[in-house]
Amino acid sequence: MLNWLALTRYSKGHRFCFLVVATFFLTWSAVAVSEESSASAGNLPQSAEQWLARLGPALNMTSYRGVFVYARGDQVSSLKIAHRYRDGVVEERLVLQDGGSGEIVRKGMRVVCVLPDQGRVQLDQVIPSGPFAEAFSSQLMPVIRWYNPELMGEDRVAGYDVVKIALRARDEHRYSHRLWLEKSTGLLVKSHVRSVTDEVLEHFQFTSLEITDRLPDSEFEVQSQGKEVERTLGDSAQSSQSPRMDGWVLRWHPEGFVPAAAPRSGNGQAVAFSDGLAAFSVFVEPAGRISMPTGASRIGATTVYINQFTVEGRLFMVTVVGEVPPATAKKVAESVEVNDAKAYETARR
Repeated sequence: MLNWLALTRYSKGHRFCFLVVATFFLTWSAVAVSEESSASAGNLPQSAEQWLARLGPALNMTSYRGVFVYARGDQVSSLKIAHRYRDGVVEERLVLQDGGSGEIVRKGMRVVCVLPDQGRVQLDQVIPSGPFAEAFSSQLMPVIRWYNPELMGEDRVAGYDVVKIALRARDEHRYSHRLWLEKSTGLLVKSHVRSVTDEVLEHFQFTSLEITDRLPDSEFEVQSQGKEVERTLGDSAQSSQSPRMDGWVLRWHPEGFVPAAAPRSGNGQAVAFSDGLAAFSVFVEPAGRISMPTGASRIGATTVYINQFTVEGRLFMVTVVGEVPPATAKKVAESVEVNDAKAYETARR
């Protein structure tokens, strides 16, 4: 699942909402030009690690247009994309091709959503996700500590020669991934999220692709009619570089997942965790008057697990959502402890 496409299921206000969000922070583009990638300049990488070093910069710095499909479970979406890197600025336009009209346009750190058939989209409730999502503001996550990279040969996708890389999870708390990278640029053109039994849970793939620097300005202008929702990425309203857990603690999370962004969550708190490849968020809030069903639901690789418990006579709800197995989400949710219910609720007002 690409980190410029987060189709995320999130429980809030006793309803589920689907979020579609364009290109968010990508630490790789700033810090992933390692010795390996420098050594391979002018020559094709010889190892999976060297290919991965090219992937981060390629996601932002390659200019292209195309159409891709994204499937999870029995849900399939098709989107058209134009992506341009010029003078150090990323510009991007995503247009929904089915299931309703709408588009998302990014210019630098400014993002505009127009989704007339879906209603308002809240850009400040983003869960970092996808290959090499941001975990730190200035530090690259050691992905290969938690995944075993392996070259699996060559292939063709959307008319381009590609290399195929497997990232096998080193424990049962995360999913494995397969990535197809275009050989001349390192651009990700296809990916799988796979279960322990090697079942494909999510699938992204370009069906048509043109890698080109000849993209006119007109391809990055909003063209849909409807209500516009605008955000500037990285402002204090959207995320915190130092996520806080006021009034609650998380007693367990999988090794390698560290606090990342902190999206807002209405009357509660949310902290996101990433291992550099996968991500999940923990939402903690006072439960409402309508009781929510507890337990897990899953669409593709995205798990939502809800747990409710009482502290000092007050009912709280914990929601864990992200690309982790249900057993992992359950263990995380059940490890949340609210240590001062009265202070927690006071701080949330």
